Order: sequence, then C-alpha cells, then structure tokens
Amino acid sequence: MMLCLLLSAWGPVGGQEISEKAFLKAVRKHRKAIHREFRNPETSPLREEAKDFKGLAYFEPDMAYRVQAHLQKTPEAKPFVMPTSDPDRPKEYVSYGRLTFVLEGDTCTLTVYRSLRLAAMPQYRDYLFLPFKDHTNGVETYGGGRYLDLRTTDSDSVTVDFNLCYNPYCAYSDGWACPIPPEENHLPRRIEAGVKTYDPASH
Repeated sequence: MMLCLLLSAWGPVGGQEISEKAFLKAVRKHRKAIHREFRNPETSPLREEAKDFKGLAYFEPDMAYRVQAHLQKTPEAKPFVMPTSDPDRPKEYVSYGRLTFVLEGDTCTLTVYRSLRLAAMPQYRDYLFLPFKDHTNGVETYGGGRYLDLRTTDSDSVTVDFNLCYNPYCAYSDGWACPIPPEENHLPRRIEAGVKTYDPASH
C-alpha cells in the first residue's frame, strides 16, 4: 500500500532537523520506492498498464517545503463522512488535529484526519491522513488535490514535508474512490513540491 511506503520515508514524526545531504538522499530513496511500486502490477494504481510505466514527474526537492508544524489536537471531534470521487463510496474520518506552520512567510493551517477503518487495523493504528489542495492543482498538479501521510504522535511539533506528497490513485486510472480534500484544507497559495500531474505519454 502507498501509505506504508510513505510512512517509512522519514521514520517517526517529530521535530528532527535534517541535513541537506540527508534530505536529498531520503527524497531520492522515497521516489525510487514509489517507482518500484508503480511498476509492480500487484501494487500499482495503473493496474494492467503497470508494465508500461516509465516514471512520475516531480518538482525539484526543496527543503523550504519541509516545515515544522504546531499540532493542536481535537480529541472531541466527531466522525464525519468525507466525500470521495465515487459518490457511492464515501469514507469515514475524524479530525485528529490542526497543523499550523509558516511557509515562505505565510501562516498556513491544515486539518489532519484519522480513518476510522484503518484505525481498527493494528498495522495502521497510528496512520494519519492529510489531503490538501493548492493553486498548482489543474496546472502542474492533479486537479483533485494531493495527499500526505503522517503518524500519530505525543508531540505538539510535527514535520510536514510536502516533498513527499502524492497523487490520489484516481489520478492514474478509473475505479478508485479517492477522498476529496475538504474546503478547510484548500491552501490559498502554490505548493511547488512533490509529485506533478501524471501524463503517460510524456514518461
């Protein structure tokens, strides 16, 4: 699953500093792992087209998009149904907390969610979901927004690295039910990091 791959990219969530060399090495390793997943018909969102996969387009790695966010948890939040790309297959989530961070001088806030279905599975109990939209959507990036995966934490400081953001599976083929980023997670700015729009003809 994509989330296993992404959660392993940096290890535990926290306020850890990282050198530029280590940062670039980790991003390259992360992207190679995604490439292997997409080439494997058993794990690829491309399904039968996986054998023809050449690669994904990315923004250049940029440490400016690896930010420290303050996490304000929302333990009293009620579960809700998040619409997906398939109206007949909504998914239940609950707000885990609000992330506030400064990016290139702008103060931004995003809500991070917990899937009720995955929370019931021991291997994904600490999985958190961060869907978002920004002003690159429909231009350089997929129009439906992009996702990030995080982990639950006891800390109020969380590393959010947009270099690791990825497309919903709906960006690659039909038949998936991909959560639609809620309006509260629409950033009024460009996020020039992570994966770009997939064009099989250009890869």
